[in-house]
Amino acid sequence: MNDTLNNLYDTIISRRENPQEGSYTCYLFDKGLDKILKKVGEECSETIIAAKNGIKEDTVGEISDLIFHLFVMMANEGIAVQDVMAELDKRSEKTGNLKTFHQVDKNS
Repeated sequence: MNDTLNNLYDTIISRRENPQEGSYTCYLFDKGLDKILKKVGEECSETIIAAKNGIKEDTVGEISDLIFHLFVMMANEGIAVQDVMAELDKRSEKTGNLKTFHQVDKNS
């Protein structure tokens, strides 16, 4: 799995450093952070809707779109896949860290 994610990220970095005409990734970098964030938000919403609809293939496709756009955002912001993996590794070592969520009184 790591190889696939690393290869995707490396391709995104390559597009940023060596722009290619007609590349969607280059288009996103050219348009800047606001466009990238808009796409992350759109893909996040589409992932939620796909999951709610319960069609696995659609959900997998939307998750893939979301990951791609998150990686573009990460590359734009100088965040490497290894940074995220290190954070996930650190979190996986924790146990018993269920947070207590604030309860909202809907009657007030």
